[in-house]
Formats: sequence, structure tokens, C-alpha cells
Amino acid sequence: MTVLSVKDLRVRYSAKGPEILKGIDFDVQEDDFMAIIGPSGAGKSTLIRAINRLVEPTSGSIHLLGQDVRALKPRDLRLLRRNVGMIFQEFNLINRMSVMDNVLSGRLGYIGNIRSLFRHFPKEDIDQALELLDRVGLSDHIDKRADELSGGQRQRVGIARALMQKPKLLLLDEPTSALDPKISREVMDLISGIAKELGVPALCNIHDVQLAKEFCNRIIGLQDGYKKFDGETSTLRNSDLEEIYSMEVL
Repeated sequence: MTVLSVKDLRVRYSAKGPEILKGIDFDVQEDDFMAIIGPSGAGKSTLIRAINRLVEPTSGSIHLLGQDVRALKPRDLRLLRRNVGMIFQEFNLINRMSVMDNVLSGRLGYIGNIRSLFRHFPKEDIDQALELLDRVGLSDHIDKRADELSGGQRQRVGIARALMQKPKLLLLDEPTSALDPKISREVMDLISGIAKELGVPALCNIHDVQLAKEFCNRIIGLQDGYKKFDGETSTLRNSDLEEIYSMEVL
């Protein structure tokens, strides 16, 4: 089943500015863990953020879970975003809050700000948060402030928070770029394993081609806003990588 369908997507940040995405087409199926690769400035983050309109598309169509994302009113867009878990490059945690409270913030789209302000979370949400923290290996850090954690631990909190939404799609925006190689591999292994276990498809903007090849079943290659490759990971050749990265300045 197709979870996400993108057709002729184009993005400019201003009316007279350069086109960042130039007619991008692809689909995400329910069993996909898909990577987006390409040099810096290729449009990878813009593509991820356009999916749920954190960046407004200029033209084209985005259909997510059967809904036309570009046609949604603000309230309907907020409801749709509850189904999309995002894991960010810089973690986007609230430093002064505990690990537990950061994870529970993944339920804000369901319980509202007032109840969350007084920490009135349903028991089933608390139980789920505890289960997820155990799953990502942070059961011993529940009461720590987020700013007391290492980078790898902070990203694990971000993973648990995204999964608290019970998402139907995961969007990963450079989830390993702030981490060292060993921790990066551990984080990708954790995310891909949980995604497969829960049956949640994922679209992952990632700078490390080797990690993309190791953990993702499909790859999209962008260069200067154009799609240069779209296929199963096993079909990606060195010549494809040379074309995708041909404009990168070393």
C-alpha cells in the first residue's frame, strides 16, 4: 500500500528565489525504509520538511495517508501531523525538561497543552513512554534533564518521542549527522529495527551513503534539486553515486 505519494514537487523559499526542489516524484510504500542522499545543498532537508508542510511547496502534489497535504486547512494539517513522527538532526529536545517529559511531549497533539502543562497524561501514555524508554535503552535516565545526556542518548529520546505519536510515517532529517560513526550506526540500527517491528515506513535524509546502503531498502539521490536516482539499494552503482555527487566541492 502507498503511504506517501509525491508528484512534481517544487519548492522556492521566495517568489524570486532559486528553485530548491525541481519536479520531484516518488512513492513510499508501507514496508519502505527509504534514504534520501546527495551533497549539501541538494534539497534533502527541504524535501523532508515539505512532506508535512514545515516548508510550503510552491507547486506539485503530496498525498499522505490518502489526504492531499497541500489542500489541508490548519486544523486538518495539525491532525495529519499527529500521524507523522519526526526525528531531527539537532534532537529538538527541551533541555530543562526530564527525559520522561520530553518523550511524553510526543502526545501533545492528542491531549492538548493545558493537560500537558499540569502533566495530566493518561496512564496508558505513561506506560507507553516507559516501554519505549526501555526499548531505546534509557530506563535508567528517566528523571535526568535532557541536557545531562550525551548526543547518542539525546537522539534516543528523540526516537522515543517520535514513536509516542504512534506514527504511520517516520520522517528522519539527518538523524546521525551530530553523532560519531559508532553511535550513528547504533542509532540507525535502532530506528530501522523499531520501524520494521512496528510496521512504520520511514523516509530518511542522510549524509552517510554507507549507512544508507546498510539500513535502507530504497534510495533516492538528489543533486541540485533534481532527482538523479530512485531505486532499490541493491541497484545503486558507483556510477550513480558519481553522478549524484558530481557537483560536490571537496
